[in-house]
This record gives sequence, structure tokens and C-alpha cells, in this order.
Amino acid sequence: MNKDIIKGNWNELKGKIKQQWSKLTDNDLDGIEGNIDEITGRIQKVYGYSKETAKSEYDAFKHRHNMNNSKN
Repeated sequence: MNKDIIKGNWNELKGKIKQQWSKLTDNDLDGIEGNIDEITGRIQKVYGYSKETAKSEYDAFKHRHNMNNSKN
């Protein structure tokens, strides 16, 4: 899934992200519009993860949701 597809399906993806990381709020996700670096940055900040852990968590999320064709 490429960035354009992620942005096009942002509302659906946002719901899945909020299910996975329930501490993230709409305010945390507003304006991100599918920007992968910002998503992992918010996960890192809200959960206190290292950059590597946040990226790993997001990569596992992508795998579970068949988003593995993404370049990020």
C-alpha cells in the first residue's frame, strides 16, 4: 500500500490505529493524513517508546492489516 492509498483510506486506517493504540486521540491523528513518520512519532511520544520500538510496532500493524506493500 503506497502513501497515496493510505491517505485515500485515512479514516478507515485511523479507526484501526485507534483500536491498536487506544491512547491516541483524534487530536493526535488529525492533520497526519497517513504520514507514516508522523504516525510512528505520535506512537513513540504517547507510549514512551523508542523510535525503533514505535517503528517495529507500526511495521507489525502494517503486516496484520496487509499493508506490506507500503514503502514506509
